[in-house]
Amino acid sequence: MIIGTFIAIIVLLALSGFFSGSETALTAASRARMYQLEKDGDKRARRVNRLIADRERLIGSILLGNNLVNILASALATNLFINLVPGTGGVALATASMTVLVLVFAEVLPKTYAITRPDNMAMAVSGPVAWFVASVSWIVSAIQAVVNVTLRVLGVRAPDDVTPEEDIRGTIDLYHSEDELDTEYRHRLVGALDLKDMTVEEVMIHRKNIIILDATAPAGEIIQQALASPHSRLPLYRGDQEEIVGILHVKDLLRAVVDHDGETDEMDILGICRDPWFVPETTRVEDQLDRFLKERIHFSLVVDEYGTLQGLVTLEDILEEIVGDIRDEHDVVVQGVRPQDDGSVNIEGWVTIRDLNRVTGWNLPDEEAVTIAGLVIHEAQTIPEPGQRFAFHGYRFEIQRKTRNQIMGLNVMPIPEDKD
Repeated sequence: MIIGTFIAIIVLLALSGFFSGSETALTAASRARMYQLEKDGDKRARRVNRLIADRERLIGSILLGNNLVNILASALATNLFINLVPGTGGVALATASMTVLVLVFAEVLPKTYAITRPDNMAMAVSGPVAWFVASVSWIVSAIQAVVNVTLRVLGVRAPDDVTPEEDIRGTIDLYHSEDELDTEYRHRLVGALDLKDMTVEEVMIHRKNIIILDATAPAGEIIQQALASPHSRLPLYRGDQEEIVGILHVKDLLRAVVDHDGETDEMDILGICRDPWFVPETTRVEDQLDRFLKERIHFSLVVDEYGTLQGLVTLEDILEEIVGDIRDEHDVVVQGVRPQDDGSVNIEGWVTIRDLNRVTGWNLPDEEAVTIAGLVIHEAQTIPEPGQRFAFHGYRFEIQRKTRNQIMGLNVMPIPEDKD
């Protein structure tokens, strides 16, 4: 009788360990890997996906089985030790023994094993766990009903679901914080997610940095300016620079030069230009990317609500938000950012915060302003004068140049953190 009870306790502890390890493995298993394995035809991965699709039912069933075997094992152990050691000493000995056995062999050991190899163990236990969940589903449903009613009575509401985007961002930041994902790769992944929350105003080339050609200039002069430019697409204006009348593509220009046997004086430059495409500055970057791909064009002019030219955006500008700077032999390093020997950086006011963060590795916020000058004005709540200094977001800002109400240049330096 004693040997039979002892064997029963061992079996129940093994079952408890199975339930504990299965719970850890199934909740920690990678959903992405299970999904991929299921697509590859793995039946065990399919069972895992079905189980974790209803986590409430899965956890309820495992907890039911775990508590059942633990309580039964404790009851048998108490009865056994009372017979061996009469009086309260048997109860105390049974409680101490079962606490150690359950903690070590039914909780810590199986869960430690499961957390080190969750995917493999989840697939290994999926069969028996699926059978058990199906067997006790009616009991779990009744328990869940009681729990839901109790929570409603207590006024507890279900938490908002985490969106897939938030889940992906959290995973990326987690791996980056653990040095398992380098900064450059993190920028690429997060950059793709950021497109839906950005407008073309944040990625465009500012109008001050656009090379615009005068359509009324002699054809030879326009050709010389186009060839001297590092860009393959150039806007042309007539009269006022706000009046963009065409987009000159260098390839179209070269074809026309060949067709005219190099005689450029009589060339009709506007005749080979393409129609300009204008988009509002509030257009989402994600939408603009879709339009570029659909219309098979790579260049668009950005205007504000009054139709005033603000800048231009290209397909390359958008792709750079994902993959980082794309430079060829004609590109120039980011303009307007000049690192200094003392660790500070001289910055033109029109430089965007996103570009500055990418170049320097800083983390200045860009929610309230697009340019570095706009950020200073927003934080200072005034238009500062040259020589004024401000400190916010862990950086020191010194105004160097100002024209009218525009901050033209400033010096920015990270403020060293105090070390205790």
